[in-house]
Amino acid sequence: MSKVKCAIIGSGNIGTDLMIKIMRLSKVLECAALVGIDAASDGLARAQRLGVAVTHEGLDGLRALPGYKDIAIVFDATSAGAHKRHSEVLIADGKQVIDLTPAAIGPYTIPPVNLDANLDAPNVNMVTCGGQATIPIVAAISKVTKVHWGEIVASIASKSAGPGTRANIDEFTETTAAAIEQVGGAEKGKAIIILNPAEPPLIMRDTVICLTDDADRDAIRASILSMVDQVRSYVPGYRLKQEVQFERIGGNAPLWIPELGRHVDGLKVTVFLEVEGAAHYLPAYAGNLDIMTSAALKTAERIAILRNWFKEAA
Repeated sequence: MSKVKCAIIGSGNIGTDLMIKIMRLSKVLECAALVGIDAASDGLARAQRLGVAVTHEGLDGLRALPGYKDIAIVFDATSAGAHKRHSEVLIADGKQVIDLTPAAIGPYTIPPVNLDANLDAPNVNMVTCGGQATIPIVAAISKVTKVHWGEIVASIASKSAGPGTRANIDEFTETTAAAIEQVGGAEKGKAIIILNPAEPPLIMRDTVICLTDDADRDAIRASILSMVDQVRSYVPGYRLKQEVQFERIGGNAPLWIPELGRHVDGLKVTVFLEVEGAAHYLPAYAGNLDIMTSAALKTAERIAILRNWFKEAA
């Protein structure tokens, strides 16, 4: 059966990495077009060398391409601001939209947590790289006990953050915090991103801090380890940096959380992660790109198979 044709809007780091992933790894998708607004971008030049149709005229240029009618899925790797118009036009054209910006027009989607619940949505949002790395951990803890507070810190190499990422820092924190609550199950969420200028560049590292009810620590640990394995199935460089940390809080001196307006008495669970990239486009330190594009690829493939656009081999 023929592969499902897709297009990518955004010829920067994320869009180019996704294009290469589709071409190298996917048995379901075919990258039919890469779209940008800079005729001199490296991504468009690379796509041309690889035989992929290109345009530097944005969404309008994509719609003018001869093969546009055959494209079923469009990934948007531009910016939250640009995505609103892109989404409206693409959905009106009957395209499935996979949103890699923090625009959050469609439902937040984290593959190992809620992918199947969102497969009928015309636009699905991949949250952020920090969200893809950390929200599975919050969700794993939420399976065992109530998470009152979920806080994540995502540290990425400055060199892996292109103009689109830098233009969306506020949206990154807002979207990730909301998804910590809506998908991760935390009562209240907070997100912080750090662009690390260190040389040589460091790989993506994430810290997850959850304040929970007192619960079985072994059950929490087992749920986290199971989730790490699920994420690693499509992001091989995803791993725990060290053992899960537990600290008893409360008792005679319960911890006051201003954002909750009350004390928390229970456990502080801290998880340290790192994400090494597959180096399909940027070097291995760019794990933030790798987890985002890998999650988008997995989501698109699942949608294509579920809707019978592509049938898995028996």
